[in-house]
Amino acid sequence: MESNLHIPESVAIIMDGNGRWAKKRGLPRTMGHKQGCTAIEKLLPEASDLGIRYLTVYAFSTENWKRSKDEVDGLMQLFRFYAGRLLKAATEKNVRIRMIGDRRRFQPDIIESINRLEEETKNNTGLTFVVAANYGGRDEIRRAVMRYAEDYKAGRVSADAFAGPDAKVPEGELTEEGFAAYLDTAEIPDPDLVIRTSGELRLSNFLIWEAAYSEIVVTDVLWPDFDKDELLACIAEFNKRSRRFGGV
Repeated sequence: MESNLHIPESVAIIMDGNGRWAKKRGLPRTMGHKQGCTAIEKLLPEASDLGIRYLTVYAFSTENWKRSKDEVDGLMQLFRFYAGRLLKAATEKNVRIRMIGDRRRFQPDIIESINRLEEETKNNTGLTFVVAANYGGRDEIRRAVMRYAEDYKAGRVSADAFAGPDAKVPEGELTEEGFAAYLDTAEIPDPDLVIRTSGELRLSNFLIWEAAYSEIVVTDVLWPDFDKDELLACIAEFNKRSRRFGGV
């Protein structure tokens, strides 16, 4: 089937259902998260082999801190454990890793691991794997506004510099492209396809600027059970869509 499919350049996934996967099996939620990490490990090389250029996953939201201390601590420990495995897999598959979100809230050793993942894979030329951690779409826009305001106030940039000589905007007006340069996802294409697992019908504060014209495919499959076949099924559904971007 995959040979007949148009593979989207940029795919984003809201990985939902770890807790329900564990509950169905009488297991603690942490086991669902662990199995969810295994699903990512398996999917990463498969997505790369399919020809996806950018894969963005929603790993930990700004709202997830509201969960129980035990669950949050378990998630942090999982990241510590899988960081080394992720670096090894990225090195083997020529994958570049980017982290989006406000990493400042994490413990120093986790921040160091994030920095190392980015630094040691920055020259890789294959798939770019984007991990959204302590990420929220509204928070991303808030931080982007603050960064732009700081630059503008300090005289490091002027709004009309973004307009360009051919832009059809009033002189001095900030363009969408200019603003997007301050987002966490600067230089990362907007997702062509957003996949949400577990059947929920919402974006949950994920890429709310970038997903403005993304095609959204929802699957009832819980994230730990998501695999290459399900990814291909979502891409097949994407292939049925007509993308008009507001046109006719």
